[in-house]
Amino acid sequence: MPSIQNYIDGEWTDSESGDTFETVNPAAPSEVVAAYQESTASDADAAVAAAADAETGWASVPAPERGAILKAAGDVLAERKSELTSQLTREEGKTHAEAGGEVQRAVDIFHYYAQKARDLGGTVKSSSGRRTNLYTREEPVGVTALITPWNYPIAIPAWKIAPALAAGNVVTIKPASLAPGPAVSIVEALDEAGIPDGAINLVTGPGKTVGNAVIGHGRVDAVSFTGSSAVGHQVYDLATDDSKRVQTEMGGKNPTIVADSADVEEAADIVASGAFGVTGQACTAGSRAIVYEDVYDEFVDAIVDRATAIEVGPGDEYDMGPQVSEDELESTLGYIDVAKEEGATLAAGGSAPDGGRFGDGYFVEPTVFSDVSVDHRLAQEEVFGPVLAVLEVDGFEDAIDVANNVNYGLSASILTHDHTEANCFVEETEAGVAKINEKTTGLELHVPFGGFKSSSSETWREQGDAGLDFYTIEKTVYENF
Repeated sequence: MPSIQNYIDGEWTDSESGDTFETVNPAAPSEVVAAYQESTASDADAAVAAAADAETGWASVPAPERGAILKAAGDVLAERKSELTSQLTREEGKTHAEAGGEVQRAVDIFHYYAQKARDLGGTVKSSSGRRTNLYTREEPVGVTALITPWNYPIAIPAWKIAPALAAGNVVTIKPASLAPGPAVSIVEALDEAGIPDGAINLVTGPGKTVGNAVIGHGRVDAVSFTGSSAVGHQVYDLATDDSKRVQTEMGGKNPTIVADSADVEEAADIVASGAFGVTGQACTAGSRAIVYEDVYDEFVDAIVDRATAIEVGPGDEYDMGPQVSEDELESTLGYIDVAKEEGATLAAGGSAPDGGRFGDGYFVEPTVFSDVSVDHRLAQEEVFGPVLAVLEVDGFEDAIDVANNVNYGLSASILTHDHTEANCFVEETEAGVAKINEKTTGLELHVPFGGFKSSSSETWREQGDAGLDFYTIEKTVYENF
């Protein structure tokens, strides 16, 4: 079993605590995947200090040279894709197809921002004076702290690290303890690519100790967080106490509206992919199907067929893998019990299979509830598991009201052949991502991503040019001659 160290100031090092914690394969929890450092606040302080000491040096590296290092790191990840895919499946539980797609996304992100680094600079403006040059400079914010989740353990670190480094910032990252391995692999790739000491630092350990120490550190200038809404609001409060720049991307309760003009069989395929893909463990997962009454019964039958056809098992062989941990599984099963108690109809799934290929893994069946009311907890709260609530509505206005009647606003979709409905949906949906005839999951890397309401701090978006905006600050220059 490998023992993974922290990466601080260009060196792999043990925590001062001398302690480690283990990660396990969620498909077979008796199988230990790796041991990581049980770091302390002092370790976090050392990582931030190393970043701060490297700040000026990394910022002074020409942006195309920074981009070349990102390109080289992306190449290393590409060369290791097969290995990283297996690592992600073993530590997080995704199927091989899902894990391979996520690793490729990390590669693509590094290559994308490697090229975008060349575009950094500023703009020239016309001055009202005859002998004045007027222009802007884009400069790095400084020392950044990145807190990343377990559900996309290589893609999300990539889309935070790459733009931060491309813009000339220095980074300390604290990955989630359930699956830190893929983030470690990114740091290994950057180290191999020749990044200067201190420009990237990684510390593993508990969020309340390591995460809070990094976020609250006096030398940190900006904080980027992805995770649950409950933790995200705490991160925001801690980071803004001393006026740090902060972005938080959090949970979702994402609706897919199924109109009566949609092809029901096709709609069921789309909804099933968004609800049950990655075992429902995505902030953009489609957890609510809001269906017009004229096609409601037909849709329920079709989505039940899709759910029951999914083969559950270890991710290296089956259609849907396990949940990441026992706690996540118990949370999902708890919501299933609540839905039954509230009077929803269990139409498919609802159990945790065991024995045979399931062993003691954290498996749950793809689950569909019909007859869900808008005030049920299943229609209001994020489950973060493969559980779909199907709600019946009498038309578009009712559907959009139900879709917006939650505290979240991350991703939303409508399946319709009515052009007017589609355009009204885009105008009226209270979500940061609006999709027409697509599942709620799946994001392009070159456009902004973020939510409304409790899904986001609504401060800065991620990915694309917006990802660089968070990590840069403009300086305006007046040059008289």
